Amino acid sequence: MSRPGSPGTQPGPERTLPVSTAGDAPADVGTPFAAPASPEQALAELHAGNRRFVTGAPRHPNQDAGHRAAVADGQHPFAVIVGCSDSRLAAEIIFDRGLGDLFVVRTAGHTIGPEVLGSVEYAVTVLGTPLVVVLGHDSCGAVQAARAADATGTPPVGHLCAVVDAVVPSLRRAAAEGVDDIDRIVDIHIAHTVEAMLGRSAVLAAEVAAGRCGVVGMSYRLTAGEVRTVAAVPSRAVDAPEPAASAALA
Repeated sequence: MSRPGSPGTQPGPERTLPVSTAGDAPADVGTPFAAPASPEQALAELHAGNRRFVTGAPRHPNQDAGHRAAVADGQHPFAVIVGCSDSRLAAEIIFDRGLGDLFVVRTAGHTIGPEVLGSVEYAVTVLGTPLVVVLGHDSCGAVQAARAADATGTPPVGHLCAVVDAVVPSLRRAAAEGVDDIDRIVDIHIAHTVEAMLGRSAVLAAEVAAGRCGVVGMSYRLTAGEVRTVAAVPSRAVDAPEPAASAALA
């Protein structure tokens, strides 16, 4: 795969990202700004958008007809979101972003397989996206289903077994750490997904080692609408991980 600007890729139009300011004052959506080029900048943009969403002051950037036409010939997303499929976890809404900003891959319980990893590798290596976010949430149904199946010894029917099987290692880790609270188990599962992505994708691990990309695990609170960081690689690039969820990543 080639990186943006190399043979085989098409250069895209100039992005129109509002600049994040300390006070999150409204920005001119039509004014062109450089897209975040580093993991730190990309994460700051996500946090700024989430603050706008939480406080009820979204800008809805890059959602107008003009921007739709501008990105038709190419995309340059600044973050990959590997999120849970939960209907309340729409990334563009909770991060207050628009067309062309986020490369979103969603599965129940943010479980990862070859197709998910390939999608992430495409975004990072071909599109040059500097940040990968694993996005989970409190009261995750996939984690609860896996917990119930594990407790009763009764596997779910159909392909739901694949989701449960992917979550079980996180349940084992939580049990080994004496964690029983469902939301703390979710945090551990998010951290485990971050670790598994880097362990299973040599391409992603190489991009992180080269400093071109960061990987962050975030947990979303359904009621409050807030996101918080629970795991990060490298940790220097982003918010400090919370100890309970990030012990395996230290």
